[in-house]
Amino acid sequence: MSLPVRFDGDLADLPTHGFGPRSLTWWGIVGFMVVEGMFFALLFAAYFFILDKEQTWPPQPYAPPALLAGTVFTMLIVLTEIPNAVIKRAAERFDLRTVRKGLVVMSLLPLPLFVLRGFEFASLNVLWTDNAYGSIQWALLLTHTIHLITDWGDTAVLTALMFTEHGKEANRFVDTSENAAYWRFVWASWLIVYLLIYWVPRWLT
Repeated sequence: MSLPVRFDGDLADLPTHGFGPRSLTWWGIVGFMVVEGMFFALLFAAYFFILDKEQTWPPQPYAPPALLAGTVFTMLIVLTEIPNAVIKRAAERFDLRTVRKGLVVMSLLPLPLFVLRGFEFASLNVLWTDNAYGSIQWALLLTHTIHLITDWGDTAVLTALMFTEHGKEANRFVDTSENAAYWRFVWASWLIVYLLIYWVPRWLT
């Protein structure tokens, strides 16, 4: 027979936030990445399904996409992990000044990426309406672009919020840390998309 448990403590002093698995925001971000990761996985499966049905890849008379814009984009987006990591560490030690500076940087860094992404669409050498190859190439690039814009928008809003009185709240630092974690998903998923769009057609030509 178990004895009833009594608790006379005051919960007012317990923390209202937590990083990592202690945070509901963390679980939300992880869940979102799982869902979006499955969406990318379905696109990758469609890519290889279409590839298997073609005699050549890319189909004649199309040439593989030009490498310049996509490669420069890849180098720049990977380099954004440097300020992103600084922001994440600063958020977890409640360093408001560093978080503010870092978020401003991360709000500006994607702007040249958007310009390069425009050149990427132009360098695919195929339209989405031409054939299945063109459709999957555009689908991969467009899907990643949507993720890029979404996270940039989140970062811009968070940046503005951190410069208000709300930016001093502990939960906002948790939001900043998890936003940085999602940016890692954005650039890491791009590496796979980059290989499929730019290099697989070259390896199989």
